[in-house]
Amino acid sequence: MALRYQPVLLKFASTPKLQHFALLAGMEAAVRGTLISTIPIAVYDAFGSAQNLSTVYFTAGVVTLFWGLMVPRLTQIWPRRWVYSGGCVLYLVAMALFLLGHTWSVQIAILTMSMATVTCFVCFNAYVLDYVPRADLGRTQSLQMVYAAAPWAIGPMSGVYMRHLWAPLPFLVAGCFALALLVVFWFLRLGSGKQIARAKGPALNPLAYLGRFFKQPRLIAGWLFAVIRSCGWWVYVVYVPVFCIEAGLGDKLGGFMLSTSNATLLLSPFMASWVRRRSVRFAMRRALAYCAILFCAATLFAPLPWLTVICLFLGSFGLVMLDVAGGLPFMMSVKPSERAEMAAVYSSFRDVSGIVTPGAAWLVLLVAPLSFIFAASGLAFAGAYAVAGQLHPRLGTLRPSRGGA
Repeated sequence: MALRYQPVLLKFASTPKLQHFALLAGMEAAVRGTLISTIPIAVYDAFGSAQNLSTVYFTAGVVTLFWGLMVPRLTQIWPRRWVYSGGCVLYLVAMALFLLGHTWSVQIAILTMSMATVTCFVCFNAYVLDYVPRADLGRTQSLQMVYAAAPWAIGPMSGVYMRHLWAPLPFLVAGCFALALLVVFWFLRLGSGKQIARAKGPALNPLAYLGRFFKQPRLIAGWLFAVIRSCGWWVYVVYVPVFCIEAGLGDKLGGFMLSTSNATLLLSPFMASWVRRRSVRFAMRRALAYCAILFCAATLFAPLPWLTVICLFLGSFGLVMLDVAGGLPFMMSVKPSERAEMAAVYSSFRDVSGIVTPGAAWLVLLVAPLSFIFAASGLAFAGAYAVAGQLHPRLGTLRPSRGGA
């Protein structure tokens, strides 16, 4: 009887809606979108070369990879809502470090920002897998992209312009968005998610659920698609602005390109509908081949910087299609009893790509110009194209007998 009179504000939302998750995705996009074009320029200015920039990102990627695998363990020690909130606080700490402006503080800020992103991402995906039916995963992913479209479209360009007005301004604005994300999360009252009963015994460590991951080929393939897609975005976000600066095209062009490319997210519901009518395999292979051709062409046209920029800009639309369909092979293969653990494994694609991309770029820059990084990315897309041929032909399509994918 006591629960009957529990104040409404103290209760958790019993059935979160798809719009709740989309709202959180949009708020976090506002934090990251504001800085996504500003941070590479700030790091390049602080460290002086593309090779040093690669070293900074490589170091941050190694540390956050292990951090991301430990997040599920943190959710066993503390409720998930507190871990997610901790991720929001890490965003605020990163903003403060960026504001200090020292070389050491910028390097620590990159690390802290990466830890914040992976913490929120692991918890967010665990919430989605808890509350969203398998048949609605494609719809909720496209809805998240619609909510995130405006921040991703406006943020990169506005961040660069704010930096020209006053260097600390984009970091102050991003800090305000991080604080708003924390407030909205607690207002939605998602709690700590559904609890799946397990047999009694000691809590699994990260190596244990990594072992289960490596025994499931479909999860491995889905994770690889996410890694390669993320590597493509890394190249587009980090190395295209540097290429523009070194080619004499200015430091604003990269932000403008990213903002325009991200505006394509508004079309994600139509893309998702097209994927359902075709299949995930069909969409993935077309998008991967498209990206492979244009990223390799960008290297061939390097003596004509504007043609290189145009190829990369057009290639970014393929990256958006991969954002729409690329996560589905993994998400549709996760067992309900492994949601939190596999969400952590899946989120590691960000950190692995954060290691692989700057590491590969550093090696490329030892022997070749910056433009050859684009060709390396194109070859990775070509490899993923071959792997995507092993996907089930009907994955992601509507099945009349089951009413969903």
